[in-house]
Amino acid sequence: MSLSKQELFDRIRRDSWQQQLSIRALSKKYGVHRRLVREALSSPVPTPRRRPVRTSPRMEPYKKTVDAWLRADLEAPRKQRHTVRRIVARIEEEFGEAIPYPTVRDFVAARRKEIAAQAGAPVEAFVTRHNALGADAEVDFGDVYVDLAGQRTRCYLFAFRLAYSGKAVHRISRSCGQQAFFEGHVHALTTLGGVPAGQVRYDNLTPAVKKVVFRSRSREENPRWTSFHEYYGFTPFYCEPGLRGAHEKGGVEGQVGYFRRNYLTPVPQVDSLGELNARLAEFEAKEDERRIGARMRTIAQDFVREAGHLLPLPDDPFATGITLTPRVDRYGMITVKMCRYSVPVRFIDRKVTVTLTCDDLTVYDGRREIACHRRLTGRGAEHLVLEHYLEALLTKPGALERSEALHQARTEGTFTAVHEAFWAAAKKALGDIEGTKALVKVLLLHRHQQHADVVAGIRAALAAGTFNEDVIALAARKAAQESGPAPTVTADVPASQPMDLDPAVTPLTSRRLARVLPADQRPLPRLEQWDELLQLRRKDSS
Repeated sequence: MSLSKQELFDRIRRDSWQQQLSIRALSKKYGVHRRLVREALSSPVPTPRRRPVRTSPRMEPYKKTVDAWLRADLEAPRKQRHTVRRIVARIEEEFGEAIPYPTVRDFVAARRKEIAAQAGAPVEAFVTRHNALGADAEVDFGDVYVDLAGQRTRCYLFAFRLAYSGKAVHRISRSCGQQAFFEGHVHALTTLGGVPAGQVRYDNLTPAVKKVVFRSRSREENPRWTSFHEYYGFTPFYCEPGLRGAHEKGGVEGQVGYFRRNYLTPVPQVDSLGELNARLAEFEAKEDERRIGARMRTIAQDFVREAGHLLPLPDDPFATGITLTPRVDRYGMITVKMCRYSVPVRFIDRKVTVTLTCDDLTVYDGRREIACHRRLTGRGAEHLVLEHYLEALLTKPGALERSEALHQARTEGTFTAVHEAFWAAAKKALGDIEGTKALVKVLLLHRHQQHADVVAGIRAALAAGTFNEDVIALAARKAAQESGPAPTVTADVPASQPMDLDPAVTPLTSRRLARVLPADQRPLPRLEQWDELLQLRRKDSS
């Protein structure tokens, strides 16, 4: 263990006093020169180390010239001031001397501050902000990587932090767009149980700000964002662009990094973002017991005092999703935010209604839901569902084998090894075309029966050596009945008990059909009036 010079002096003086060790013995014990031992015995405080005065002989002839350039920079536009690289280039161009970059850098770094102080330039300082109870909050986004269903995915961490108590609420989403921005606010305000009565501080995020008015605090807001913060009744405050603005909401800037390092390291492995967001609630509960800095109370204790000063929430949450009306192209796909999603092919060349949130995309035809996808991130991404193309594959069975929809179904696990075995056996017995059609007809059963039941029906059909979809449907229904009540049987009536029939209806069972039916006593219809129609002449006849 290395000792500081002060600690070494203290031990040498203690051993000399307590153990009466000689200078030679102390030098050997601590592995130092006898001269240092004598110095320690003569003074309890080490002599301060003399810092060498570094000179730059090559820079000496040009120091006054560089000082003049730096003084002129005080009046020059900010983006047209001398950099170290430009000073090195000017010295070489005007004086023909190539001075090393580090030499010029060290000189300029010291002289720039001295010249600014001599000219009376203002010194940058930080002022502590007073945070009132329930008044202010801060918001920020930060990127984080997640192993989502076995795939490394870049996601975004939304953080909403109350300035007084330090209580922070987090939410992870696939994007940092406007829908994720709004849903993060709704989640945070609902979790906190109220709305800050003062200001909420933001960067100049694209979901909120359309344009920064030059050299002012004014912003041209996104109209939907204006509706959002007016709906909840809080006032947004926009920080300065760049690094200077980060200091105006330093609490949440540090919060994102702190949360990522302490709770999202190593990279979390989850099946869905919903599972990860549930974990975040547990992490936030642990954070409530932490003390920030030298505070006497925990975050939870401060939040108890602050919660009563928050404004009440509206009765209903703000509708964060957006509605779009794309047209289905000839590939049975719609394009939303530069990503493509499949819909059933029967809606080709029709406009559909899309509701887009930060995680999901739902497609409607009128009021009827026809498709649902998880939202994709990244330009040009596609998500295809094999079920949407089954009608087309009945007429084009040869397109199934190399289709992108089949590839994605295999990747997602909806097209299982049982389906593969059935397809191979059907093609071997019926041929490629008819075998593929048989598979498509079986896939259509998934629309009306559970996936596991259909897979059980396919296994039964393979064991029986048949490829008829009706047999598979019957076996799937038997599998469903074994696992619970059949979908067509109500919960009040057991499957083994027949339902009461209407007494006015006579069921034609086989036992009744075996008897002789009673004679029909109704009169025969009269057709004389219909015969008269046969005698009428056409108007166009001669």
